[in-house]
Amino acid sequence: MNKLKALTTNLVLAVPQVYAQSDTINLDQPGSDFDALTGLTIPSIISGLVKLAMVVVAIVFFAMLIWGGIRWITSRGDKTEVENARNQITHALIGLAIVFVAWAILTLLNSLFGVDLFQLEIPSFTGNP
Repeated sequence: MNKLKALTTNLVLAVPQVYAQSDTINLDQPGSDFDALTGLTIPSIISGLVKLAMVVVAIVFFAMLIWGGIRWITSRGDKTEVENARNQITHALIGLAIVFVAWAILTLLNSLFGVDLFQLEIPSFTGNP
């Protein structure tokens, strides 16, 4: 037991002491990994979520389209399975069309009125930038 106590004491004393240089962490240092977070605002978060939602929904509908094709191939001529696979493919194509129409409407709003919901920059009427 005394050997174990002596060993742990020697290990604790052999570890170099490290003292903190500062009590605060500055994330605003130029060239740091957190440079992109300094300009983070609520509108940029919302526009990022809109972009993410569009991409995720498009991927989900595309996966449904592929899965419907696989179901059709593996149905082996069963009329109910073929009909279910055809319905899934139809629904996936309708979903993809809805996503792309929503994207086209947002792009049209940007070009006609200057309202860019992908960047969430709504023009002001006061004349101040």
